[in-house]
Amino acid sequence: MAATVGQTQGTARLDLEQERPIRYWQTLVRLMGYARPYRGRIALALAAMLVYSGTMMALPWTVKLAIDGQVMSDDGSFGGLAAAVGLFCLVALLRFAMGVVHSRTLVNVGQSLILDIRTRLFEHIQALSMSFYDRNQAGRVMSRVQNDVMELSQALFLVLAFALADLFSVVGIAIAMVLMDALLAAIVLGMVALLIPSLMFWRRLAQPHLRRARVTVAGVNSGIQENVSGIRVVQSLNRQQQNAHAFREVNRENLDADLRSTRYRCGLSPSVELLSVIATAIVIYAGGRMIGASLEVGLLVAFALYIDRLFEPIRDLTSEFGQLTGSLVAADRVFELLDVSPDVPAAPDAVVLPPVTGRVRYDNVSFHYEPESPVLRDITLDVAPGETVALVGPTGAGKTTLVSLLMRLYDVNEGRVTIDGHDLREVTPDSLSRQISAVPQEPFLFSATVRENIRYNRTDLTDADVEEAAKAVGAHEFIARLKDGYDTELEERGGNLSMGQRQLISFARALARDPRILILDEATANVDTETELHIQQALESLMRGRTSFVIAHRLSTVRNADRIVVLDQGRIVEQGSHSELLAKRGLYHELHSQ
Repeated sequence: MAATVGQTQGTARLDLEQERPIRYWQTLVRLMGYARPYRGRIALALAAMLVYSGTMMALPWTVKLAIDGQVMSDDGSFGGLAAAVGLFCLVALLRFAMGVVHSRTLVNVGQSLILDIRTRLFEHIQALSMSFYDRNQAGRVMSRVQNDVMELSQALFLVLAFALADLFSVVGIAIAMVLMDALLAAIVLGMVALLIPSLMFWRRLAQPHLRRARVTVAGVNSGIQENVSGIRVVQSLNRQQQNAHAFREVNRENLDADLRSTRYRCGLSPSVELLSVIATAIVIYAGGRMIGASLEVGLLVAFALYIDRLFEPIRDLTSEFGQLTGSLVAADRVFELLDVSPDVPAAPDAVVLPPVTGRVRYDNVSFHYEPESPVLRDITLDVAPGETVALVGPTGAGKTTLVSLLMRLYDVNEGRVTIDGHDLREVTPDSLSRQISAVPQEPFLFSATVRENIRYNRTDLTDADVEEAAKAVGAHEFIARLKDGYDTELEERGGNLSMGQRQLISFARALARDPRILILDEATANVDTETELHIQQALESLMRGRTSFVIAHRLSTVRNADRIVVLDQGRIVEQGSHSELLAKRGLYHELHSQ
């Protein structure tokens, strides 16, 4: 197990700001792998695409037939011309029909693929360990889920809907030109070949700027997310101007990267136009000298039309190449995030944790977020079933980290944590979470009804169960006074409730799960004294029979705990009852006197 944890920790350390070389072909192949479930519809679209490309070749050929064929019949009618025009219209209608089938089918496939990728990415980021979010800003993660996936959709649409069609058209037209006149075809195709090194050179120049553009737009999103989330602090400290200045700087970086990447692309389409004009001039000049000897007028006209039709998809391909390159950068960033493995993985042979009595043991536990800064050092703590343990100590002593290990938000670096003798690394995450409930210092409520927030992760609870949990923590009375009672829709983060009311709902949510282990991390820090006294009275009965961990800076709230554990600099320095620790006149006495 230790080896597994060590192996996965490196992959969880993805720095979303770091720039890396792009793996274009690997990314494109992987992207196409997502299309396998839709291969039937893709086959239909490809068949329509082939017919569509065939019509591109056929139209100029019908013009040649009309000019060089027998236009007037022996009886004075224009039967040959009528047949050629009829064939021309038939080919044009077929091209229209196949274009509609091809485009509509692939648009449907492309949007379905985006749904699949975005859903998979969302599921994946929910499974990533807390250490990943410790190192990466939420806004940068959101940028990959939203902006990069949207940009990735352009890659799918361009490749499936347009680029392949343009490529088939180029190949088909080239074949038709060779069949018409090999010498003139060689002149034109030689001009086309000059574009290939130009495209490769552009890609090498643009790649770092394309990547930088994606990184900087993530910085823009991160700045927006952070300021919107902290708008109360921003306005209370009057930081609007300073934040706006910082945001302008981030936007300038993004603008600079975008301009640099597009600067190289701007010359691609004009280059194609120039080559098209040169090729047409050479063909007209060379073909004109050949008319009457080895070349018919209709063939020269058709050839000129073919040149225009050849360079039209080439022009589109060069534009799509630039867009595709940028989209593959975004796709690579999405796959980069998908490749991050949780550093708190479920063991392949993990077992379901059975109903427990609640005996918790920390056995020589050491932990660090960064190797050079240990947070917990050689912690050994045995908590009996039903015991209430208060964790106290200075800020940064390791109290919250200790209970985070119990919830397995992180894995220990040394030692082990067990519940009823079961190593937490050897049980399934779902079975562990069902036996533990936690109430954090900052309550987080979702944009849903009060009832849905209390029932969160326990959809099997009846309305009576929800109300019973609310009554147990003293939340029922204020909930009943809300406009729609338990069906009141809460604003984001519960913004239409007071801090104390949010905390009470968090209590109800935790207790509705009937956990065997209860964790209260400064859970009464944001409520007034009257509410705190009410909660304390409720908690005394609620914690009875449950193993409870209570973290508090206000020592008055933990004096009735069965045991008080005092931490300092990641070590247990004292433990005992309130009166015993005061008598020792150690760190607890010092903290109590402050």
